[in-house]
Amino acid sequence: MKALILAAGYGTRLYALVRDTPKALLEINKKPLLGHIFDRVENIAGLNEVLLVTNDKFYAAFGRWAKGQKSFRHPITIINDKTKTPEDRLGSIGDIDFVLKHAKVEDDLLVIGSDNLFDFNIEEYVRFARGRAPAVTVGLYDIHDRAEATKFGVVELGQGGKIISFEEKPQAPKSSLVAMCFYHLPEKSLGLIGQYLLESNKADKAGDYISWLCRKKDVYGFQFTGKWYDIGSVEAYHEAQKNFN
Repeated sequence: MKALILAAGYGTRLYALVRDTPKALLEINKKPLLGHIFDRVENIAGLNEVLLVTNDKFYAAFGRWAKGQKSFRHPITIINDKTKTPEDRLGSIGDIDFVLKHAKVEDDLLVIGSDNLFDFNIEEYVRFARGRAPAVTVGLYDIHDRAEATKFGVVELGQGGKIISFEEKPQAPKSSLVAMCFYHLPEKSLGLIGQYLLESNKADKAGDYISWLCRKKDVYGFQFTGKWYDIGSVEAYHEAQKNFN
């Protein structure tokens, strides 16, 4: 299995903090956000490589960071999606598709958004997801706030963890259980991304892909417990700085 870290955003909502440093390299408790993610994926059974996709603006910064990870157990590959501005970015699904085409992935893929900060042990999630293959499994988290849930994909689970309802950013959420940018994509499911892009012509939001996939195939959800922050704003960053340890 390979892990794919999505880090090709431009962090425009955090420009008040920084313009020329990737959001994933901002520090939380004296460690870059990316370092916290790498700590969590390093010991996954069967992992053979970590891929990180970024843009042309931040490609060199991530390359320097990766060279400094001397003690990390697996190869790290930084992939430049060649975009240069927020206006020409590929989007989450566009970047996954770019990696599939240019890195010739022939493994299960664990996709993690680089703005995820969490303290979960993800081994149980990986075991659950492998047991549901070739179905896709999404990481879920209950934020206990339906008003806040309008910013996410909102999920209802059925028997065995099957997703029975997925609504992307609903005005009236049915629950506060939301989808993280955290996906286990079995190798046999990877071709569906190209099919989705052909049918929808929408590459921006991974949640739109999961919503589409739920109408086509069985999709499963795994609910994490512990601390989770979606570092998408200055406010979220400051909250994580204060409360994550």
